[in-house]
Amino acid sequence: MRTDLAYRKTAIQGSSGFGLLIAVFDALAEDLRRAAQAERNNDIEKRCHEANHAVYIIGFLEDRLLHGDGGPLADELRAFYRTLRSKLLQAQIDRSAEQLEELMRGVLKIREAWQKADQRKVPSGPEILRASMQNLPAFAAATTEYSRHDDWFA
Repeated sequence: MRTDLAYRKTAIQGSSGFGLLIAVFDALAEDLRRAAQAERNNDIEKRCHEANHAVYIIGFLEDRLLHGDGGPLADELRAFYRTLRSKLLQAQIDRSAEQLEELMRGVLKIREAWQKADQRKVPSGPEILRASMQNLPAFAAATTEYSRHDDWFA
């Protein structure tokens, strides 16, 4: 068992719902970081493996939305995940480590917002996503653009 996996398993035991969500975002960011590094090393097989795992995590997060109550936060998150998946595909097509790292930074911003919400122990709402994306204007604009195109699948 890898050390980071063992650490994550230990860290999430007894975690709140936010703690588990943060752990999933950590795994997603780490996949994107490793994919970018693999791209820099010209290790296409590893990049594809890491990117595929990232897509799997995005699908897992989307699936959780399908089973929830919905509402504005769910709509915002659906758009975010759709954009993230699309931009991940484009980064692979472009063979761009920089684009993969940009996606990682976007994921880490959302993770930070969830972490702050957990620390405040307040109910979450769409403002979590909006506030964290204010620092990523291009990413936020792309989310809006892609939310209008529901015909893309991965």
